[in-house]
Amino acid sequence: MIAVLIAGAVSMVLSLFGTRALISFFDSIGKGQPILGSDDHGPVHHMKKQGTATMGGIAIMLSAFIGWAVAHLRGGIALSDQAMIMWAICGVLSVIGFLDDFLKVRNAHNRGIFWKKKGYITFGLVVVMMTWLLLGTGVSETLSFTRFDFPGWNLSPILWVVWTSLMVWATTNAVNVTDGLDGLAAGSALFGFLAFTVIAYWAFRNPDIYNLVNPLDLAVFSAAMAGACGGFLWWNAAPARIFMGDVGALGIGAALGLLAVTTNTHMLLPLICALNVMEAGSVALQMGVFKASGRKKRLFRMSPIHHHFELLGWPETTVIIRFWILSGICVAIAVGMFIADFTNIADSFAGR
Repeated sequence: MIAVLIAGAVSMVLSLFGTRALISFFDSIGKGQPILGSDDHGPVHHMKKQGTATMGGIAIMLSAFIGWAVAHLRGGIALSDQAMIMWAICGVLSVIGFLDDFLKVRNAHNRGIFWKKKGYITFGLVVVMMTWLLLGTGVSETLSFTRFDFPGWNLSPILWVVWTSLMVWATTNAVNVTDGLDGLAAGSALFGFLAFTVIAYWAFRNPDIYNLVNPLDLAVFSAAMAGACGGFLWWNAAPARIFMGDVGALGIGAALGLLAVTTNTHMLLPLICALNVMEAGSVALQMGVFKASGRKKRLFRMSPIHHHFELLGWPETTVIIRFWILSGICVAIAVGMFIADFTNIADSFAGR
């Protein structure tokens, strides 16, 4: 437990000061996040935020990695291949996000060259990396809800790679879509990482039930990400001094998806990331209705759905806090279901 606390605390402190340093850097060069205008059907009401420092995800990902590494200096916790592969996957996707962010800032336009190709590029990379995770670790190859044997449907290696790649890729995109209001994505991600910290540590304390590959290291990984998101949120809360950018959204999304894969909670992920599912789903519904109507009708005033509520007259902070509440409730339900399943299994083990 001490290693988990160390990872969270170190990551939070580093993220707090690292994010402040990024704000100073962008202020010094006089550049920042471009905002889509009316010509691109963007949120014109956010144009006042143009020029805000961005790429705060750099501080999040670096702080989390350092916090995770520092926690291992104490001893008593194995440096697992699984966690290192997970960091490699998060790192690769963060680099893709960084390149896109860099081009946006340099060109002063909120569409990088990866705008239409980024989805294909990231999915291809995720497939390669998930294959590495399967071949390089003893990760379970079953479809799972709260543990590897529930429902415990065995997947062929190819099907497992496709399924988990879709999970991770979809989560990265969902977090990216959610990152449209000050603190919305970072706050909801913080809830998610805290949930996975509990799940992984619980599995560590009950290895006979969950049969995970080094669950303590997974708990440290998740705590490090939670701490880094917390430190960043200090500066990203409304009114934001900095945005996380794609470098943060893709890295955070990958980490959440990977934790669901490695803790055998595949089917619990949509509930833990319910806010991200709602945000991404609103975009899909908007596009579906728009195309089905011959490009004449829209379901929402603007998507993602947080912009819809803004255009209804809700202040930005009201949208953020209410969405955080919804996210917290869904995360609490997910953790409750995980513990309820444990209680049922524990009773069975005890012969009750």
